[in-house]
Order: sequence, then structure tokens, then C-alpha cells
Amino acid sequence: MILSRQFGAAALLVMTFGAGTALAQGTDPELLGEFSDWAAYTYKAKDTKVCYVSSRPKSSEPKNAKRDPAFLLVTHMPGRKVRGEVSTIIGYPFKKESIAKLTVDEASFELFTNADGAWADKPETEKKIVSAMKNGKVLKISGTSWRGTATTDTYSLEGISAALAKIDDACK
Repeated sequence: MILSRQFGAAALLVMTFGAGTALAQGTDPELLGEFSDWAAYTYKAKDTKVCYVSSRPKSSEPKNAKRDPAFLLVTHMPGRKVRGEVSTIIGYPFKKESIAKLTVDEASFELFTNADGAWADKPETEKKIVSAMKNGKVLKISGTSWRGTATTDTYSLEGISAALAKIDDACK
């Protein structure tokens, strides 16, 4: 289950941020709306409709770290029975077998890492994270790059509830 969810998120990221030939498998993402610091999208993949919310960090530390842009996503893929998948693309390869830490205000969660992505380990954890996000103000993701650089990305949660409501409606 985790691997299929991982590859679903990876495909989503390719389609969203680096389309290439992946778009031949489905349609271009359609913006459903912008909600403060979050945007909601949908597209049709080869085998399922996909809806997701996305945000960029408000700040990243250390400021001088060489990395690609980071994103945080929450994804629904009803055709694959995936709802509320929490993931990040961090902008660098994580240190092998490392754990990323996601905090929402005072609540803390561990994410497993693979390449430049990180995910919750099971749907129950994702539900807890999404609930915390809806009630929180600030989300932070901390990780370690393959070079040993520790980073922290800080996201605003302003607009997350409205963005999630939009994809809940679009991907029933």
C-alpha cells in the first residue's frame, strides 16, 4: 500500500511540476481555486481522477542551501482508494533511511523518506496530520539531505481548510 501511494504522489509531482511525457497519460492540472497560501487542483490520470492541494514554504533554513523548490501536498485519488495522502517534495535527495519530521504547531509526526519525497507511514497518520493542519497555524518539515545538511521548511496553514474542502468536493 505504501509503495503504490508513493508512486501515486511521485506521478502527481511529475505531472504538476515537470510534465514531460507523463502528461500523455492524462490531462493537464486544472486550478480549482486559490485559498490564501494554498491552491487546489485536479486532473485526470490514466486510471483515476486526482485532486490535490499544494503550497510552497514561507521560509526555508538554511537560506544558503542549494536545492530545488519545495512543495507540500495533500492528495486524493479515489480510483486508487487514496484520500488525504500527505507528502512533500523537499528539493534535494534525503539522506538514505532518514526520517523527516513534520510538526503542526505542537503536534509532531514522522515521515519516511525516499529520494526527494517524504510520506506518512499509513492512512491513520495522514488523517491525524490533516486534522492538525485544519486546526493549526504553522507547519514545519525538517529533514537531512544526503550531504548531511539539516533543513527546515515553514508553511503557513492559512487557507488549508478551504482548499481541502474544494478537493473533498471535487474528488468524492
